[in-house]
Amino acid sequence: MSGAAGPALSQDEAFARIRLLRSPNIGPVSYAMLLQRFGSAAEALGALPDLGKRGGRQYRACPADRIEREVEAVRKAGAKYLFHDQPGYPVLLGRIDGAPPILTWRGDLSLASKPCVAMVGARNASAAAVKLARDFAQGLAEAGFTVVSGLARGIDGAAHEGAFPATIGVIASGIDIAYPPQHGDLQERIANEGLLLAEQPPGTEPRGSHFPSRNRIIAGLAGGTLVVEAAVKSGSLITARLAGEAGREVMAIPGSPLEARSHGCNHLIREGAVLVQAPEDVVELLSGFDGVPRSTFREPATRFDFEPGELADAEPAELADLLTTAPVAVDELIRQSGTSPSAVQLALLELEVAGRLERHAGGKVSLAG
Repeated sequence: MSGAAGPALSQDEAFARIRLLRSPNIGPVSYAMLLQRFGSAAEALGALPDLGKRGGRQYRACPADRIEREVEAVRKAGAKYLFHDQPGYPVLLGRIDGAPPILTWRGDLSLASKPCVAMVGARNASAAAVKLARDFAQGLAEAGFTVVSGLARGIDGAAHEGAFPATIGVIASGIDIAYPPQHGDLQERIANEGLLLAEQPPGTEPRGSHFPSRNRIIAGLAGGTLVVEAAVKSGSLITARLAGEAGREVMAIPGSPLEARSHGCNHLIREGAVLVQAPEDVVELLSGFDGVPRSTFREPATRFDFEPGELADAEPAELADLLTTAPVAVDELIRQSGTSPSAVQLALLELEVAGRLERHAGGKVSLAG
């Protein structure tokens, strides 16, 4: 194993951070706000019951013994933790909204610090597209890129195989769970020769809600996302949209209008993704990437920073009155409430801790259904 992150945290604070993130109703956004507000995970854990009370419900943090079992499971799997502010954390990933605060990993972490390109596509891909994905991945790896994908059948698996060992597999399960089962050997090979990343705790079987979260990591790691073959309604287009929202390049290989599995790529190109036909096109596009993508397929989200200490009056009950189960932008709540952004964010945090708030893409929130 190489590329290990430096020990930037005390053991107690690392344990407290895992416990904070595993506590009910705490996601990446609320986790970041709590750390910024209270300075440490230990202090944030102590504040959670009061925050939940202000949000309207009693609150209990994740039990410490559960985290002890998780830490042991990570060790048993041969994996390690990576925290958002450690030196080995991928820089591009850290720049996306809702970046995963804690990852578990196996393999060569230095692969994530090299120029990365994400490759995604159909699970039921055509034979021609599978070969094309394998060839593209090989060409990109030979050009010095790390190829990132999600270990799914079809295009994902071909991309990993073509790029070996310069590949990162991001999974929707725990680090110790192989999914899909038929890619168990491939996943183990990536863990040994490439890099395997997981956001979910060990022992977690993949659920539907985990895959969009995995997709945001795939898009966030890379300067650009290449869609090889995909239908119009597919997870690959979700990854492309997330890449566009993050200000990354979105690329697609065109296909025949007679082939339904090509309609997604053709749609992306029509909507502003860059058409590519050879690995050299991707290399040219990403080698000079300066943070201003050539593709126009994007939908930027509004981002607000939480300012500790700026606490104008904004009660959770007042914010809840402005909310429904339909998502609304946080800036609209700020305008209608007439209070400061940080005060609104704190009130929303209290509602979230109490389990009364859901966060959505694009910086939107709603009452929990």
